[in-house]
Amino acid sequence: MKKYIIYLFILNICWISACDDEFMDKYPQTSISPEEFFKTEQDLKLYVNGLLSLPGMFQYQVDQNSDNLATTGAVEIKNILTGSPSSQNITSGWNWSRLRDINYFLENSRQADAPEEVIAHYEGIARYYRAIFYAGMVKRYSDVPWYDQLLSPTDEDLYKGRDTRESVVEGIMEDLEFASEHVTTDVPSGTPGNWAIKVFYARFALYEGTYRKYHEELGLQNSVGTFLTKASDIAKTIMDSGKFAIYNSGNPENDYKALFNSQDLGGNGEVILFNAYDVNKDRSSNVNTGVFGTYEQSPARDLVQSYLMADGSSFTDKAGYEKFSFVKEFQDRDPRLYQTLVYPGWVREPETSAYIPMLNRNFSGYYQHKGYSNTTDNLDLGGLDFPVYRYAEVVLTYAEAKAELGTLTQSDLDASVNLLRNRVEMPALMLNEANAQPDPFMMAKYPMVSGAMAGVLLEIRRERRVELAVEGYRFDDLMRYGAGKLLEKIPEGMYFSGLGKFDLTGDDIPDVLLVDKGTDIPEDDNKEVNELGELLIYYKTGTIDDNVTVYLANGEEGGTMVTETSARDFIEPKYYYRPIPIQQIVLNPNLEQIFGWE
Repeated sequence: MKKYIIYLFILNICWISACDDEFMDKYPQTSISPEEFFKTEQDLKLYVNGLLSLPGMFQYQVDQNSDNLATTGAVEIKNILTGSPSSQNITSGWNWSRLRDINYFLENSRQADAPEEVIAHYEGIARYYRAIFYAGMVKRYSDVPWYDQLLSPTDEDLYKGRDTRESVVEGIMEDLEFASEHVTTDVPSGTPGNWAIKVFYARFALYEGTYRKYHEELGLQNSVGTFLTKASDIAKTIMDSGKFAIYNSGNPENDYKALFNSQDLGGNGEVILFNAYDVNKDRSSNVNTGVFGTYEQSPARDLVQSYLMADGSSFTDKAGYEKFSFVKEFQDRDPRLYQTLVYPGWVREPETSAYIPMLNRNFSGYYQHKGYSNTTDNLDLGGLDFPVYRYAEVVLTYAEAKAELGTLTQSDLDASVNLLRNRVEMPALMLNEANAQPDPFMMAKYPMVSGAMAGVLLEIRRERRVELAVEGYRFDDLMRYGAGKLLEKIPEGMYFSGLGKFDLTGDDIPDVLLVDKGTDIPEDDNKEVNELGELLIYYKTGTIDDNVTVYLANGEEGGTMVTETSARDFIEPKYYYRPIPIQQIVLNPNLEQIFGWE
């Protein structure tokens, strides 16, 4: 890399870009000599602001990789589980250009004529970005080359092999420690300050601590406590600051949902960092794409079944829950369920009557409206802000880390998980009760969880899945839990008892009619009408191999809606990691594949 080349990102252009839905957006670049540029505080600010990269509305689609959503898209994990993955066909992810840009700044920033604390502030932000970059690489590849300086084309390290996970993670933690000590809280809205950095610091410490605990193939269990203690300590620092609180206006039917359909999160005390969208500035959230509707993704029934009943009991303890209809499974549930998914009786603007879920091939029948603006106003549709870091995650991190350490108390729960439950008027999670009777449904999902804190840890995992549903956390959680086998289960959808009429709006009046695959659907004049005088919606029903509209597990005999049938196989520990693309191995033979990849 030529040291007289600098990649100078122009922040104002980035902010008005209409294509800001990718986590690692690319920004316009130009070239300038570092001797001519790195002179003032303003130069440092301009460059670091150009490195800004925030998760956006695309995060609502990331759960396609998990058991939260079914998908018709060609997502990587589904292709791995159903295909023949290798380094020849898994070729994405091995990109180092962003690290180069970050290291370039770190190598030149000390030239600026600015106070030490100012330089350290911007250096801290850059090191935070480097930590995020390497956290992503470790999650994907485990051992990767560590570069904390620029390299010339003749530098031997350019072609070195993989550094150990331990050494790379040590570098990540050092970067985050520096950033947490030097980045100030006085930053422009929509950019990461000290508290945002601490959120990610706690997040990564929890990830690495639990990953090491549940992945024996790494042989790093002796360091688990160090990471979990760091996660709980940092989370507690944020909690004790008094600067943030769970958003609760006393409206349990709307307060949770308000976090995800807000035009301005700037004044919300729960939101520590947000990505602002504004159609008037050509930054549209494109909220209709991929969230509500039948484009690639649909919520899975397994997610629906994870929510508790409104009285705090387990839904899966209900007799016959496996065959509950769409209407019945939404009755008396945790309010976050119907503030996340379309529920019976939900009305979509500009209609005045209840929305009837449209049934379609390879989809579950469930619809997501978390992150969806239920309006016809185009400015509102494209102007939703995305909450990047929420205080809810902080308290969940604290509770989980303490439970994993075996030091969780009822007071800890009351200061964390129970704040989330209180917002939606759910009963408090009681430590002794949870540990005395662990939920069999949850134990079956996570058989590696054991010990005196097993029951409450399982409930914290449930709480995390529910509170953070479809925000892009679930895949990472499954990986760190060592629960990849859960991805072998093919996502299912609504349950139908067979052919006939069904109510999908909750008024006891049928809305749809499932007919057998040999039936010709009549013209409207010959269709049946319900008690409201509305035409029933007809669907041909069969198995996934039939030429029909609704696929049921048992065809005309009923069952859950089928989204796919290809058998899935999660090979452990191999599939917790990805291979280095074969082209990179050819360029650098010192890079070796690990965990059985070829």
